[in-house]
Amino acid sequence: MTADQLITFAAVAEHRNISRAAVALHLSQPAVSGQLRQLQDEFGEPLYQRDGRGVRLTPAGEQLASYATRLRDTWRQAHAYRDALRGLEQGTLRIGASTTPASYLLPYLIADFHRRYPDVTVHTANGNTTEIVGTLGSVDIAMIEGPVGADLPPDTAVHAWREDEIVAIVPRSHPLAQAGEGGSAELADFGAHPLVLREAGSGVRQIVERAFARAGVPMRVALEIAGVEGVKEAVRAGMGIGFVSAMSMRHENGALCLLSLRPEPLTRRLSILVPYASAPSRVVEQFLVLCLADEA
Repeated sequence: MTADQLITFAAVAEHRNISRAAVALHLSQPAVSGQLRQLQDEFGEPLYQRDGRGVRLTPAGEQLASYATRLRDTWRQAHAYRDALRGLEQGTLRIGASTTPASYLLPYLIADFHRRYPDVTVHTANGNTTEIVGTLGSVDIAMIEGPVGADLPPDTAVHAWREDEIVAIVPRSHPLAQAGEGGSAELADFGAHPLVLREAGSGVRQIVERAFARAGVPMRVALEIAGVEGVKEAVRAGMGIGFVSAMSMRHENGALCLLSLRPEPLTRRLSILVPYASAPSRVVEQFLVLCLADEA
């Protein structure tokens, strides 16, 4: 018994006529009759009987027809899905993103992608950089901030993406805010003040800790808190100086003052990771093209 024989039987059951089934299947009538004989031999009993110019299914044939019809429908759906993926009409895209790109870049990219490919279903997962790298086996594409690391799964491609500036944030009443919006400060200026840092594994935290270590400036950590918004709220509450991506400050209402670091701004590279890069799906390829085109 083969899938072709069952699909042929489903057509005969639908049309109740071998000739019409042959036309629907783009086969010759002898080819259809031959498959029916082979199928009957497999089951060892009649599946249909001649009835005038058509055929009538036996009870065994009626039962088999229900299975064959489901198989035929699934076969059609699989072919339609294949064709849709080739044309990128539908499919699924699983995106992992660390906090900054997940919050401030990914929503706009997904909205743009959805306008172009409305039938592609998008699933997202977010966390800090370490957590997202740990999910590479279960996502199609990932966006992370900070150092990529050397322990990526095999066949993972790394695409340098955007450059992002890490800035210090303080309340408007803070002494360092005297430089005003768009001002700057040296890392040494922060040594005497309490700091609010992201949780361990955060890309921002890794960058900040390395910068303080290189400058030989001690860190007085007053609070560790998860997420960018948590850092902002802690700074508003007067817990200390925080460090966040400049992108996260685009829609602030002015309660916080943003400071660049001197003598060189503290920058990092955002990266896009593509697991199974030797055979990416068309959905992944098109989303990657969209992301890289949006780099500017």
